[in-house]
Amino acid sequence: MRIAVIPDTQCKPGVDYTYLTAIGKYIVRKQPDLIIHIGDHWDMPSLSSYDIGKKSFEGRRYAEDVRAGNDGFYALNEPIYAETNRLIKNKKKVWNPKKYFILGNHEQRIERAVNNDAKLEGTMGYHDLDFLDYEVVPFLQPKIIEGIAFSHYFTTGLAGRPASTAQAQLNKTHMSCIAGHQQGLQIATGKRADGTLITSVIAGSCYAHDEDYLGQQGNNHWRGLLMLNSVKDGSFDLATIPLKYIMEQYA
Repeated sequence: MRIAVIPDTQCKPGVDYTYLTAIGKYIVRKQPDLIIHIGDHWDMPSLSSYDIGKKSFEGRRYAEDVRAGNDGFYALNEPIYAETNRLIKNKKKVWNPKKYFILGNHEQRIERAVNNDAKLEGTMGYHDLDFLDYEVVPFLQPKIIEGIAFSHYFTTGLAGRPASTAQAQLNKTHMSCIAGHQQGLQIATGKRADGTLITSVIAGSCYAHDEDYLGQQGNNHWRGLLMLNSVKDGSFDLATIPLKYIMEQYA
């Protein structure tokens, strides 16, 4: 089994969707059995509690955030659906991967906003986000596939904070696990008692733009896609594909 994992794509108003279409084209080229988006595609800056009161918060609109994310999701998936339809039309072996979308904390901003203001119930919700034919996995509910746990992040300690390192994540889960949320790339490995290799990965950035809050140095982090090859019972061969390479070849 081959699994393509798409880390956080952080789509918001004003973002160029070119990187999303390029990711979709790369996935078509590799034709994995499963596609897993690890969350934080809809950036939802209008619901950011951290920016309330700041000058940069002025002019943000929920509807625009939703539209930007939906348009970006179409851009990401258009090459995938086009290839599937082409194979069907030509009566060739159909490539139709199973798709999962794991809700991130940015999508969960919608749920938090409704919980904090009950009169918003029914006026906004996850139904506004067009997940296409992806199976949606609730925020922080691990999805286990072939002995690998997938979640937007894994918590450590009683406070429920995200694991800060891939090694801490491995120590917590005691199994192969893939998370996003944190920019850059971290990898830690270990072995089960039977000698099987287990791998922990944190990769939370697969977008081309910079984030203002990170500053010049903070934006200089790894960005890219994960491909899990030869997946079986928690073991896999990890390939990390830099977004820069994907853009050069497929943009």
